[in-house]
Amino acid sequence: MRRVKIGVMGAGAIGCYVGGRLATIGHDVLFVGRPRLKGELEETGITLEPVGGEAPTTTIPAVDLQYETDPARLADRDVVLVCVKSAQTAEVGPELAKILPPNVLVVSMQNGVRNADVLRESLEGQGRVLGGIVGFNVVVKEHGTFRRATTGPLVIEHSDDARIIELADALERGGFEMVLARDIRGVQWSKLIMNLNNAVSALTDAPTPRLVFDKRYSKILVAVMKEALDVLKAAGVTPKKLGPLPVQLFPLVLRLPSPVLKVVARVQLEIDPEARSSMWEDLTRRRPTEVDWLNGEIVRVAKSAGVKAPLNERIVELIREAEKAGAGSPKMPPEELYARLTAGLA
Repeated sequence: MRRVKIGVMGAGAIGCYVGGRLATIGHDVLFVGRPRLKGELEETGITLEPVGGEAPTTTIPAVDLQYETDPARLADRDVVLVCVKSAQTAEVGPELAKILPPNVLVVSMQNGVRNADVLRESLEGQGRVLGGIVGFNVVVKEHGTFRRATTGPLVIEHSDDARIIELADALERGGFEMVLARDIRGVQWSKLIMNLNNAVSALTDAPTPRLVFDKRYSKILVAVMKEALDVLKAAGVTPKKLGPLPVQLFPLVLRLPSPVLKVVARVQLEIDPEARSSMWEDLTRRRPTEVDWLNGEIVRVAKSAGVKAPLNERIVELIREAEKAGAGSPKMPPEELYARLTAGLA
């Protein structure tokens, strides 16, 4: 069988890491991303640092790197992984519709639960669009280095298409835990609940381990996640398990004494001390965040179900204030953030 040609649309942290792993095992991978990053990587190449010794650190020399800024270069690909931020999906869909032949498969490897649907609206009749999930975090460092900061699987919507089966096999050989899920939406809801930590990190400037193991921060996560799970229950939405522990247990687990929590947390995932949320990075780089597709999605579902989600609604407001200020993370102490989220609530 001819090896599939893979394109990455929106080759930032996640796109470079996932596509980079495929390139290191000999796959034809074309990256499409920002001019700034293209200029940097043309000098440094891409270095991939794994978490927890899952795979060796590897480098793709600049001379072997196919990194472009023109999406039209994706026209000869068999599979395109869409890794752009959620706010860009509505713009990228029509652009890809003009470029990609009808038989090209498109996989949304994005946060949130609706990006694949948005892409389908533009790519109707132009190939199949599958949902996907990246269950881990990647931190961008200097000199073209992308460091994987947590463990977790890659999930792609199940398909009998030989190209997806081959892609899944390649991702496994590239060092990823790979899952083909029939109920991709249920798993996406679990990932969204996990991603509710992103805004807390962005607002407090705290790395992920502090959010999980420091009770001043984790009490915020507990409150925000519990509210979100209550909203989904009211709406008749059941998240499916992503990892060893169901997300419905997360609020309970986060309340455990820290020594016990550290043991239990290792069952779910390994967290690098440098792990930071993508929303924190977006604020740091003065880019729009994905808060409307994460906490904002909970607010949207709450309204449709006739219930309220005041904590997540206030999170959205605070992130928008930080975006407008354009000064990066507001670095709120956890006590201040908790007080601002719960002020006036019974």
